[in-house]
Amino acid sequence: MTRIAFIGAGSTVFMKNLIGDALSMPALAGATIALMDIDPKRLAESEMVCAKMIATLGVPARLETHTDQRRAIAGADFVIVAFQIGGYKPCTVTDFEVPKTYGLRQTIADTLGIGGIMRGLRTVPHLWSLAADMAQVCPDAIMLQYVNPMAINTWALGAKYPNLKQVGLCHSVQGTAAELARDLDIPVEDLRYRAAGINHMAFYLNFEARQPDGSYRDLYPALRDGYAAGRIPKPSHWNARCPNKVRYEVMTHLGYFVTESSEHFAEYVPWFIKDNRPDLIETFGIPLDEYPVRCEEQIAKWEQQVSKLREAEKIEVKPTHEYAATIMNSVVTGAPSVIYGNIPNRGYIAQLPEGAAVEVPVLVDANGLQPTNVTGIPPQLVALMRTNVNVQELTVAALMEENREHIYHAAYLDPHTAAELDLRQIRALVDDLIAAHGAWMPTWLRPRKAA
Repeated sequence: MTRIAFIGAGSTVFMKNLIGDALSMPALAGATIALMDIDPKRLAESEMVCAKMIATLGVPARLETHTDQRRAIAGADFVIVAFQIGGYKPCTVTDFEVPKTYGLRQTIADTLGIGGIMRGLRTVPHLWSLAADMAQVCPDAIMLQYVNPMAINTWALGAKYPNLKQVGLCHSVQGTAAELARDLDIPVEDLRYRAAGINHMAFYLNFEARQPDGSYRDLYPALRDGYAAGRIPKPSHWNARCPNKVRYEVMTHLGYFVTESSEHFAEYVPWFIKDNRPDLIETFGIPLDEYPVRCEEQIAKWEQQVSKLREAEKIEVKPTHEYAATIMNSVVTGAPSVIYGNIPNRGYIAQLPEGAAVEVPVLVDANGLQPTNVTGIPPQLVALMRTNVNVQELTVAALMEENREHIYHAAYLDPHTAAELDLRQIRALVDDLIAAHGAWMPTWLRPRKAA
């Protein structure tokens, strides 16, 4: 019987999507689902939702709940990870509010930038702890990792636990493809594309649509012409605060479309968020402080949702475009699939450093995860990726070596931070953030108690 452990199952909506996908697949419908979280209230809510999904679908799955990580993963075939160390409060709020005192504004702050660095410092030690437990009690399991900062996490896991079977999963590649199909009024099932790079900075190297005669048409001319004429991007159907212009502007200048959202991408580069250029914020519709606003909305929405779910006899299970269930199904049945995954670089993109987390097409079947090599990425795209890889590499080095200086180095080289602050300001900001996070930081960064 397949055993699926979910670490961070208190993320109830995400758990519902991923486990709902799995339970809808015949090969996984009889799995044992082991939900684990450190918050008993959130864990109980997820248990209730999962139990009702099992009943609604009428499947023979078994459900367990745990507050102990090692017990949850013992004997697991797959370990899904979706925790947020430090939560929205206090840690995400700290990542936004402290930089603001220096005039540094952010949008999401979970992948790169000073917020991404801090989140990486908080998160990686817990992922290492999970990897160590997996080596002991489920050494053959595959870690399906949905935690940001994805690239820093994947790189650090591969550096310390090179034998760990892991893949970092994101929905940006398939999600953005659906957005572009909508902008161009093309059925998403007619698309064919190839993307590669790093998480949140992969680019569509080819983007085409199937024609009635079976041939394929390059869609880049339509994207460029539509943006130049103001026809696209169309108003966002999921986030009215962000009109998605940043990515089209980058495509205009660099030639290719990036897979991550405009609100994310605006803070990975030095061109859009500038304290002395409010016109840029208005022109490109950049939603500053987007993540805190989104968190507050989601918290309020969940409070309304959970009461309805408690009263409901059945819970509707809709398919999502997440990759986790597809991967598990392919491994269990042997039926091949291709997903986009984040993997430590073992020559898969020779243009990027060995060991770095790269996002490439991955074949999945009974043999597990088989990343494919991607060559010929245009040099301007590789150069832009490297500006982010520098920050990721130095953050991982800080964690591996327990070297505080490398945290400063990572922040100095962050494109957005460096565009706004000088070296002394950046160093002081890092110190203030480490102090503000206190016990959420790794033990080697915490102030030593007086003897």
